[in-house]
Amino acid sequence: MIVEQIYTDNAWRNFNYLIACPETGEAMAIDPLEHAKCLSAAKRLGWDIVKVLNTHEHGDHTGGNGPMMAATGAKLLAHHGAKNKISDIDVGLSAGDMIKIGKTIVMEVLDTPGHTMSHVCLLSHTDQPALFCGDTLFNAGAGNCHNGGHPEELYETFASQLTLLPDNTQIFPGHDYIANNLEFTLDREPDNKKAGELVATASKQDPHRAVVTTLGLEKEINTFFRLRSPSVINTLRKTFPSLPEDPSPQEIFLRLRELRNDW
Repeated sequence: MIVEQIYTDNAWRNFNYLIACPETGEAMAIDPLEHAKCLSAAKRLGWDIVKVLNTHEHGDHTGGNGPMMAATGAKLLAHHGAKNKISDIDVGLSAGDMIKIGKTIVMEVLDTPGHTMSHVCLLSHTDQPALFCGDTLFNAGAGNCHNGGHPEELYETFASQLTLLPDNTQIFPGHDYIANNLEFTLDREPDNKKAGELVATASKQDPHRAVVTTLGLEKEINTFFRLRSPSVINTLRKTFPSLPEDPSPQEIFLRLRELRNDW
């Protein structure tokens, strides 16, 4: 599997992706908002885009669908529940569906509600798994729930799906938010040494050559995985004095998501 991460240089700091089969050159575009950049990259690399996938229905992920499909004839794939939110879906996806690209690539569909209720992530079936996670999981952060989502559902997605993936799973999110997210981690967990080591590098990174984290690293630097950290809990209690003596992971997650909304 070959992954081309395309940074859009827009105000939302989107990442678009091309995933290609090395044997056939067939490729799938994920959330190709900047369709011209995606088409240019595919042409440069000699790839044929045969599928387009939207992780969810927001316009900064679907905005390039029309021109991309017009230029390539590709089929559009998205969550089955997004049929009234995304135009011209050819294949509605459900949890456990397998997407094949060329001869060598198989991607498993994960139904991951929270950011929206019609959100999918894709998990590659490769020696080192890769997760294309849209706006569910970011490097060092988690998606918001402002436009059609629910924080309780986002917690369940983290707790029942994401945390169970192999630690060597590479993380490919929908946006470059790593520097700000690490600052939030350090605000919530000032003694997090790993986040402290990364923040200076992340703040200076070229998003065209973005750092690719793994789930194992996320569990060290991402507050939304660190729900049992005494430091996270103690810092949170300063803001929420009524927090129980032994708060549940869900309560910690929801409080963190609430704080992150205005941070």
